[in-house]
Amino acid sequence: MVDVVVDPGVPPEDAQLLRDSRQVLLKMRHGWAPEPRRAISSSRHRMIAAFGTVAFFGVMLGIGGVARGLGLLMLVAIGIPLMIVLFVRNDLPEDEDDDDEDERVAYEQLRWYEGRYVLTEDLDEASARLLARAQRAIATVTTSRVNAEGLLDDVRNGVMLPAQEWEIARLLAKLSALRTKHRETVSQGLTPEVEAVAAPLARALDSSEEAVLARVEALERYAVNVTDAERAFVAHRQIEELRGRLHQYEELVAETGADTFAVPELERLAVDADRLEQALRRSVSSAHEAFGHLEP
Repeated sequence: MVDVVVDPGVPPEDAQLLRDSRQVLLKMRHGWAPEPRRAISSSRHRMIAAFGTVAFFGVMLGIGGVARGLGLLMLVAIGIPLMIVLFVRNDLPEDEDDDDEDERVAYEQLRWYEGRYVLTEDLDEASARLLARAQRAIATVTTSRVNAEGLLDDVRNGVMLPAQEWEIARLLAKLSALRTKHRETVSQGLTPEVEAVAAPLARALDSSEEAVLARVEALERYAVNVTDAERAFVAHRQIEELRGRLHQYEELVAETGADTFAVPELERLAVDADRLEQALRRSVSSAHEAFGHLEP
């Protein structure tokens, strides 16, 4: 089961970042946000002040002709090494490791996509099962050889199936959140007046789940048709391979005088190949018809 379902409208690079950043998204779900980057530390302030002091005295000493050499010596002996240390230290992170910085960068990008992704943690148990069923059906289609060979409408599959997955996940997330709140309220005990209102609302939740279930079952019917086409496709390929070697079998039978081997049985391969080709066409046609029911 995919842990993060992303709105197909999200740019591909950002969508992949969303899928790869599940732990950050979970933290964000609980209100986490990275702390602001810290300003220059007090130790760095002291270093800057020290460098400024050395430079100042170096300049002041350098104003007098006699002391110019001493001022330059102070700058070279103290100021320049201090400046090197300052810049080296400035390049090193103080209280922040690489993981924190990666999470900060991810947060800056991901916070714009709230509402454009669904985590499995957003779903209650029943909804998670429904989403898993939908994803299994979609995987059956997208990984099939008939889809890879272009016997199905692979372009429309590439657009429609992710859209279906997202819509199912989005609706199930809303259903889960509302159903959880509804159960919390009901568990506290209801007066007859409130119960009269709560009962229709519970039925509304049930009918919404049934509507999503109908979407999932439509996907599963499509996947069943694709599975049938897959079996016919594989069998047709195998028969074609055998039929391509038919003359070799016939030659071997003739040369060995194997009269007990009935050549007509071999010739039935041609008939079987035709039959399987027709079955494949019917299966693909049925799959196309089932796919049509997925469209809004």
